[in-house]
Parts: sequence; C-alpha cells; structure tokens
Amino acid sequence: MDTAAAPTSHFVNGVEIVDTFAEAFPIKAARLVITAATARWARTAATVLCGNATSVIACDVEAAIEREIPADDTPDGRPGVSVLAFGFSTDGLGKALQSRVGQCVLTCPTTACFNGIFDCPKEKRIRIGGAIRYFGDGFQKSKKLGDRRYWRIPVMDGEFLCEDWFGTQTGIAGGNLLFCGRSAAVTLQATEAAVDAIRALTDVALPFPGGIVRSGSKVGSRYPKLKASTNDAYCPTLRGTTASELPPECQAVYEIVIDGLSFAAVQAAMKAGLHAAATQPGLLRITAGNYGGKLGKHHFALKDLL
Repeated sequence: MDTAAAPTSHFVNGVEIVDTFAEAFPIKAARLVITAATARWARTAATVLCGNATSVIACDVEAAIEREIPADDTPDGRPGVSVLAFGFSTDGLGKALQSRVGQCVLTCPTTACFNGIFDCPKEKRIRIGGAIRYFGDGFQKSKKLGDRRYWRIPVMDGEFLCEDWFGTQTGIAGGNLLFCGRSAAVTLQATEAAVDAIRALTDVALPFPGGIVRSGSKVGSRYPKLKASTNDAYCPTLRGTTASELPPECQAVYEIVIDGLSFAAVQAAMKAGLHAAATQPGLLRITAGNYGGKLGKHHFALKDLL
C-alpha cells in the first residue's frame, strides 16, 4: 500500500481505493443442491432456476450458482450444483422457490433437488418437495431417511426426487464493489478478474448476469412509481450534467453485488475481488455504494480489505 496516499484514499498497485464502505442488509437465505445424470444437466437446471433473480427490488428472489459439487459430495452420488437464493421473508422465499423448482428443476431431464442448509429450526424451514408433490396427481410417493423426507414424483424419464423441507438462515445482501476504469474493455476485464476470484469461494453468490452489473442504481427516482433509478453519479455520459463521482479519465464503471450467508463470507469475497481487480491494467479506482448507513446495518469498509 502506498503510504503517500491522500487522507481519503489508499492505493493498491496504483489503483485508488476510496475510503468508504459498502452497505448491506439482512435477508433470508436458502441453499439448494441440484443433481443430475451429468454435470451439464445439473448446471442447466441451476442456471434456469436463477433466471430473473438479480435484485429483490424487482424480482421475487436474488439467486446465483454458488459452486459445482463433485458426485462424491452429493446426496445421490451424481454431479451437482449448489444454488444460493435470498428473499425478504421466509414465506416469500418459500413461495418463490416452490415455483422455481417446479418450473425449472422438475422439468429438466434427470434432475433431483436437495436441501443444503441444516440445523434449522422447524419454524424457519420452507416446504418445497411437499408443495410440488401434487404434480404427481396421486401417484407421488414419499420416503423418509432418518429425519429427512423425500418425495418421488413420476415423470416421463423416471422419477423426480425432491426433498420435502429446506432449511433457511439469515444471510446478508448488498455487499458491493464499484470498478472505475479508462475504458469499458479494461474495466470489464478487471471486473471479470474480481468475479473469478470471488467464485472460488463458498457461502457467497453473485446474482447479476455473469456476476456483473452495468446498470448500478440509486434509491428513488424523479418518477414516483420507481423504487430505484440509474446511478447518475457513476454514468460517464452524465459527467457534465450531474454531480459526478468519477475520476477525470474514467470512461466506464462496473459493479459487483455480493450476497452471502455471513458477514465474514461477504467480507472475504469483497477482499478477494478487490485485490484481483487491482492487478489489472487500466483500472483507476475501486469504491463502493452506500446510503449513508441508513439502509442496512452491515457496513463493509474498504480499508479493512487492504
């Protein structure tokens, strides 16, 4: 770190790290383990399930693939994918996942779906297999192994196996990093490096397309019906007409939003992403979005990541 940095900034590899914080808030979280005959079909089901799940501002959940799981570590000994999903309430999360599992996993060739969060009190569990079992039209059957119940729903390639109840826990949504660079190409390259570093970790998910946000938002709008609108302070084309937060040479900004199962997991992801991006040429500044501490109780100071 450059000890000659300005009082409000630090530097890593010549990239300015603004002395600010990302503001995040509590959210309900679930983990689904989707398996299939091949890794291809497990990934397909997980990808489709995560469709239109980028932001709870306008989606029923935020969801993303956490990691791929080898066959040796899945409940049925087949290749698997872990998905993390987040919602404002346990009830809302349950309803959203019932629909998404029913429409996106049940329909996908050879798949099965299992709970990935354990030691959860009964009152905090959500029912998935037990809710979609009725698709079996009376031909569905249940199987209990220990204290875990599964539903076998007949389908045209055999049976869809889905666990009855899924655990939830309180996670954290809204960890974020903003990357400012000399051009869209170099800024995207730096942001992609951050995504790759974060995806090597567990207990975190990046819900936006490819893990990256081009349309960062602020709370509110001049249009009363909108909850959020474009973050004009970080739009290069608006530099002359708004209170810009961009360095003079900046021509593009990309954002990463991080959801996780714990404060430590989100902080570790932000640290990994920050340092990976700072190694890339053409990046000028790394900062973060917050709302003055008024939106969420979890604050991730960038200086703590250095």
